[in-house]
Amino acid sequence: MKTHYGEYGGQYVAETLMAPLKELETAYEAAKADPSFRRAFEDLLRDYVGRESPLTCARRLSEHLGGATILLKREDLNHTGAHKVNNTIGQALLAKRMGKRRLIAETGAGMHGVATATVAALLGMPCEVYMGALDVERQAPNVERMKMLGAKVNAVTEGSATLKDAMNEALRDWVANCDDTFYVIGTVAGPAPYPEMVRDFQSVIGREARRQCLEKYGRLPDEAIACVGGGSNAIGLFAGFIDDPEVKLVGVEAGGRGLATGEHAASINGGRLGVLHGAKTMLLQTDDGNIIDTYSVSAGLDYPGVGPEHCHLHDTGRAEYAVINDDEAIAAFDALCRFEGIIPALESSHALAEAIKRAPKLGKDRLLLVNLSGRGDKDMENVMRYKAAHAPAARV
Repeated sequence: MKTHYGEYGGQYVAETLMAPLKELETAYEAAKADPSFRRAFEDLLRDYVGRESPLTCARRLSEHLGGATILLKREDLNHTGAHKVNNTIGQALLAKRMGKRRLIAETGAGMHGVATATVAALLGMPCEVYMGALDVERQAPNVERMKMLGAKVNAVTEGSATLKDAMNEALRDWVANCDDTFYVIGTVAGPAPYPEMVRDFQSVIGREARRQCLEKYGRLPDEAIACVGGGSNAIGLFAGFIDDPEVKLVGVEAGGRGLATGEHAASINGGRLGVLHGAKTMLLQTDDGNIIDTYSVSAGLDYPGVGPEHCHLHDTGRAEYAVINDDEAIAAFDALCRFEGIIPALESSHALAEAIKRAPKLGKDRLLLVNLSGRGDKDMENVMRYKAAHAPAARV
């Protein structure tokens, strides 16, 4: 079991969580070695999620930009509308295998909460989801979806009332109820074994995309681009190409109102080493080690840390991490709607915006693979509010 990625990762948790983590570690190692567990996981991905997800050429957008061809890995077409369900199915099956009777989760944009509530309903398990009060307000459609699926949604009002605070509350719940409760972490953060486990379940994205590129284009993409909050969809995509040095791996962090303003969620580009939610990683924090409130138009990227493997990939130079601001993400959101008839999640729009920047500088024979990690239904009201607040002033 991998506990560290270079100096990052580990298990920086209270003593009361060491036994549950060891139990989880042992159970996951056994599940990985059991062909019946793998078959059950793959069967649900195929018959319930609808995998494999297509690889779509954004032809009109690429022609408009006049450079590289942009390819979209369509995780937005999964059941529940995002990549999150790949992971929640794996963890819920593991919970059943361990004899756990209750699922809990944290969520930001709500897609992980919806995916957890979905598999809880499928497997007949009660579910509670912790969500920052600010995110409850700006992601109201997903809150209603979770409730419709039978989950209890707990609005967290502490701190910045966003994803960080939701994760804090979920951890407290797990400490108090670990005997019968399984904590379904939604990203490649948290204490070991979660970063490796979530990576493994999401690696289906990269494995499919790699094979699809070879089948359709006879070669691998030149760049693989994905948004990074905690980083699960990016690690899932990168996993398919990590051993192919000719493929540039590009993570895209949320720049919010700009790095210089301090109002962003770019932990690698604007953070420093620290410990959060059980792992050593790059964090947005003060000189005294207090976590700084983050900001992004995208609730799913609004997190002050990042998965430890991303930090290691950055330090070793295997991946680079760009920053996209709110206005660039909104413009990319609009562009995909107008040119391709696809409404992307605001999280995915950050990755798309980076591809839009890069494509015109490259030749038409180059391939940029973007992980379209989710659909944008949940973001419509948020986008309209953003546009209303940033509309240009009327000329006199």
